[in-house]
Amino acid sequence: MIPAASRRGGAAALLALGLFVASPARAADDLRSIPTPRGVTESFLLVRPSAPPAAAVVLFAGGNGALNLRTGRLAGLGGNFLVRNRGRFAGHGLLVAVLDSPSDRPGGLDGFRTSAAHAEDVGALIAALRAEGAPSVWLIGTSMGTVSAASVAARLAGGGGPDGLVLTSSVTRPGRDRGETVGDVRLKDIRVPTLVVHHRDDACRSTPYADTPGLLRDLAATPRHELLSFAGGDPPQSGPCDARAAHGYWGLDPEVVAAIAKWILDTPRRP
Repeated sequence: MIPAASRRGGAAALLALGLFVASPARAADDLRSIPTPRGVTESFLLVRPSAPPAAAVVLFAGGNGALNLRTGRLAGLGGNFLVRNRGRFAGHGLLVAVLDSPSDRPGGLDGFRTSAAHAEDVGALIAALRAEGAPSVWLIGTSMGTVSAASVAARLAGGGGPDGLVLTSSVTRPGRDRGETVGDVRLKDIRVPTLVVHHRDDACRSTPYADTPGLLRDLAATPRHELLSFAGGDPPQSGPCDARAAHGYWGLDPEVVAAIAKWILDTPRRP
């Protein structure tokens, strides 16, 4: 099991042993940290299902990817599509880890998402979730988080990587503030089942629905890949590239989460 840190100074000892460290948090959200091989700390929110997990998922938020968990609570990106739905994913029997930026990147993941160091950090979390008994570990990214998830899956294709990948609202074109896209990832190296999710009316210039056929072609080496398209939802309450618009499946949260969870649980596990 993932151990919690002692209130009597056990945190440092657990870090030295490479184990999870818990910080005070609500029962539904456990604030956890692990050390990574390159000597930094990776924090995340851990949300458990009510029964033994059918799979584990690592959620990568968009934007700069900084949840600012060093404050002791979720202080950034709480409205992000994946972050706000972490409890819904757990409700489908999934063990959920919502990733923050590492301790040496307090300002976020800009310029870091496609790096080998980022993949190394996430690889440590994947290993920890497997040690916890998760039958499989999937990466799910939304918006800029798709760059992280895809890059990790490609870089760790030789071992230690995820069992599957989900890309929602994939960033295929650079924006004014953030230049990395899934086009900077060696998508042909990805060798795990991959689900692409997109809203037909996504009006963000960096994530046009029209780019999904090309993305699927680049994922041809995967053993299984599929596009799930959505339409409708509630009227936008944010800019087109933000979470309360079609880009963030605003008004469609239960349907989109259920479809993703079903695809994950219906995919046969690798031997």
